[in-house]
Amino acid sequence: MTKVAVILSGCGHMDGAEIRESVLSLLYLDEAGAKVSLFAPETMQKKVVNHANGEAMEEQRKVITEAARIARGDIAPLADLKPESFDALVIPGGFGVALNLSDFAEKGAKATVTPECSKVITAFLDAGKPIGAICIAPAVVAVAAKGRGLTLTIGEDPAVAEAITALGHTHKNSPTHLAVTDERHKLATCSAYMRGDASLADVAKGIRQVVEFVVKMAQSKQKAA
Repeated sequence: MTKVAVILSGCGHMDGAEIRESVLSLLYLDEAGAKVSLFAPETMQKKVVNHANGEAMEEQRKVITEAARIARGDIAPLADLKPESFDALVIPGGFGVALNLSDFAEKGAKATVTPECSKVITAFLDAGKPIGAICIAPAVVAVAAKGRGLTLTIGEDPAVAEAITALGHTHKNSPTHLAVTDERHKLATCSAYMRGDASLADVAKGIRQVVEFVVKMAQSKQKAA
């Protein structure tokens, strides 16, 4: 059975993990017969947003506590994620990826990824294990893998695409319903809600392709071993 680690960055597209992207990822992984384990940082969120009006709220929330809403409580600290125990990694999007897993929201190409998240991404790349990154998550993978020459997409946002290129990667513009795959690095990415007006159906199609690629690559590696 293919074992997949999924990293969540909170709960809610404005300050955490995008809920629809997370649920779709989990659905397609389940349909593929993968055994999924969910992880999230034990840190505090960089900001808390009222999703009804988009305004910042004067309160504090822990990333893993919020992510547990999506995980139905079955979630572990990101620090406990052991890459050697998994065949693949999936990171759904949401602004929390750029806030709680990195400081990409603030610094763009000059961003850094949190040490525990960077360590995980690097370990999977070094081991040739597939990674699926959705929405803004590909940009964070690009930061962690600076200079490795990945091929990926976040859709067509010019500023983010420019930052990815500045990090030594190739950005490909892609419609919402299509994923971009990099077989050399075993990486699959899609834009999902990087386009705010994207339809749920198109978002689902892109995420399904990401998951199918990741599971296929993981199974191929397992057979080769």
